[in-house]
Amino acid sequence: MADNNVVEQGVHNYSQEERYVRPEEPILQEQLEWFQDQKLGLMIHWGPYSQLGLVESWALSDADAEWSRVGYDWEKDPQEFKRQYFNLNKTFNPLRFEPEKWAELAADSGFKYLIFTTKHHDGFCMWDTKQTDYKVTGADCPFHMHKYADITRHVFDSFRDKGLAIAAYFSKADWHTPYYWAPGHERSNPTWRGPSYKPAEYPWLWEKFVDFTHKQIMELMTQYGRIDILWLDAGWVCPQAGQDIRLGEVVEKARQHQPWLLAVDRTVGGPYENYVTPEQTIPDRPLLIPWESCITMGTSFSFGYEDDYKSLRQLVAILVEVVAKGGNLALNVGPQPDGRFPKGAIRCMEELGGWLKTYGEAIYGTRPAAPYFVDKWGFTKKGDTVYAIQLLPENAPVGEGEIVIPYTERVARVERVAGEENIEFTQSDAGIHIKISGEEGNPVARVFRLK
Repeated sequence: MADNNVVEQGVHNYSQEERYVRPEEPILQEQLEWFQDQKLGLMIHWGPYSQLGLVESWALSDADAEWSRVGYDWEKDPQEFKRQYFNLNKTFNPLRFEPEKWAELAADSGFKYLIFTTKHHDGFCMWDTKQTDYKVTGADCPFHMHKYADITRHVFDSFRDKGLAIAAYFSKADWHTPYYWAPGHERSNPTWRGPSYKPAEYPWLWEKFVDFTHKQIMELMTQYGRIDILWLDAGWVCPQAGQDIRLGEVVEKARQHQPWLLAVDRTVGGPYENYVTPEQTIPDRPLLIPWESCITMGTSFSFGYEDDYKSLRQLVAILVEVVAKGGNLALNVGPQPDGRFPKGAIRCMEELGGWLKTYGEAIYGTRPAAPYFVDKWGFTKKGDTVYAIQLLPENAPVGEGEIVIPYTERVARVERVAGEENIEFTQSDAGIHIKISGEEGNPVARVFRLK
């Protein structure tokens, strides 16, 4: 049984290796190999909550108020706050949204796939669903007449046109539908992340929610082009917690249309969690199963005013550690309410993309190599080549000197990516000893090929 109820301050736990079930279908095994080649995905959390710079959805849950409502000083009454939140759809009007510009930036910056929030826990749908009017194309949303009103369709199409694969983020919980937080079942006072009733006591109501959920998933899986990954959030919605939405039934139905579809029923384990998803963290050891860390460029997944964005040095360090430990990095941006990426996020993407243009051969299409990640050195491999990536601190010495690469297997040749092609070296029990020449500027990493 997975630790599916462990969510602290909106951050989910992740399934451990012993709970992983590798798919038996050859097409899914092939798709997982493809996934592990990609290394860098762009995650996007976006919805009406961006207008206020709110954490996405979580402030609606009274049980999570202690951390999720920090700084919300304009409204003390939680019931009025929820009404205000659920009415944000009536002012969501991102007129500067240009999906092709998002896609062009992502492709130029080295991202290989997209994870887009079609629906978060608050239930607001970023596509033209037929199951609810609480959607971006609904009459209450001023954006519904815009040429890009079906945001999910235009995002998916634009990113596909630039060669990126598509993952549809979908929350299994829905705090807006009356089938989950149900009127007459203490819907508003108090709320928690689960349903407002016990499904076993109201099976007819729960069945309506299951039907609603299946229909929404199938809309996305049949009407929005090729989907490579169904990325499912809200791990507390699972049979172990008494909330069985019969996920396997709808995933198998979706695979009749998209047989390659990977399912990511995060934190639940079992046959429909095809890879595991650490959040805002990197495992302390290599995981030799498919996995992906979702980590923010700023401090939160949703847009925040005056947010602090990570430096290139921080981003490279995160990417190298993730890849050296066998994972992918899903780097998250929260777009502004006007539809543009924040300048800080654009800077993150462009700078990381510039680094990858030079050193990407040590990242893309690789697999982890022992000793994996040690003493700020990350190791990857591709064919007969091992890559050694040294992460450098701010203002590291750049003059001539000797360094020791902590790799003890015998090698015949040492090269520097974007540098010397045949470096003299010796080997000892400590590793590979080489001399480096002076460097210009303030490098964030050194990358070597070991053959």
